[in-house]
Amino acid sequence: MFGVIEGTGFEVIEPSFEACFIGHARVQRLWTGARWSEGPAWFAAGRYLLWSDIPNNRMMRFDETDGSVSVFRQPANNSNGNTVDREGRLVSCEHLARRVTRTEHDGSITVIADEYEGKRLNSPNDVVVKSDGSIWFTDPSYGILMDYEGDRAESEIGACHVYRVDPSGQISIVADDYSKPNGLAFSPDESALFIADSGVTHDADGPKHIRRHGVNDDGSLSDGEVFATCTEGLFDGFRFDSGGRIWSSAADGVHCLDQSGTLIGKIHIPELVGNVCFGGAKLNRLFICGTTSLYSVYLNVNGVSPV
Repeated sequence: MFGVIEGTGFEVIEPSFEACFIGHARVQRLWTGARWSEGPAWFAAGRYLLWSDIPNNRMMRFDETDGSVSVFRQPANNSNGNTVDREGRLVSCEHLARRVTRTEHDGSITVIADEYEGKRLNSPNDVVVKSDGSIWFTDPSYGILMDYEGDRAESEIGACHVYRVDPSGQISIVADDYSKPNGLAFSPDESALFIADSGVTHDADGPKHIRRHGVNDDGSLSDGEVFATCTEGLFDGFRFDSGGRIWSSAADGVHCLDQSGTLIGKIHIPELVGNVCFGGAKLNRLFICGTTSLYSVYLNVNGVSPV
């Protein structure tokens, strides 16, 4: 069985993809009304999903218990990427404030990073937390290039890097050879960090790929080879399942890549996709942030926790 399966949204490119989805499962649109959806993060204890509506300067909340959607935070400093740390706290990238923050259990906000060597960050984009408590984030210039997703400004750093904040709060650059570092995720065993470069947005010959970096014991990264190049648009946010496959955003929906970087299948979505994450009680529900809408689909795979 190859090609698009009528009425499901699934496209089989390699036979191995057939084991990843449920034949009678369908993509659902859960809500619409955003301008640019991004940064989904699943909170297992409350059975809810948070995500960012960047231009509308708000964070939204989907409640799995009753299907309702409400505003979680507004204003939200044009928040973009979000994740959950090992203590169940929200960690967010904020374009407008040009910082990474953590929302504590009592609702207070802790600033994780807002500068490097005395210079303001550009506009932190996406973030992940490693099991040792270190926080890793990308810092492209999207939020300072225009007023739509932040405030137009000159870059103080003058480049777009990937950073690591160790548990003591010390910040360091772990990758400095990216055009527009974007989504990132650790492999299930945390031996590698995968980072998307979406430089093609501002350079026709720019990168539109995901690179794979080995993670060293001291927190540094190996140089990083190209793992996969996007065939439709560009890679933005992505997540791993427990089998080591990547589920990534793309222009035509969600692309599934196997452990070799081969595109094995797609989930077609009728609008540009910005990011995804796994959720639900068994982490077998993929939440998909389309441009204006939130979608989901149940899969025959399970995400890596925390997501």
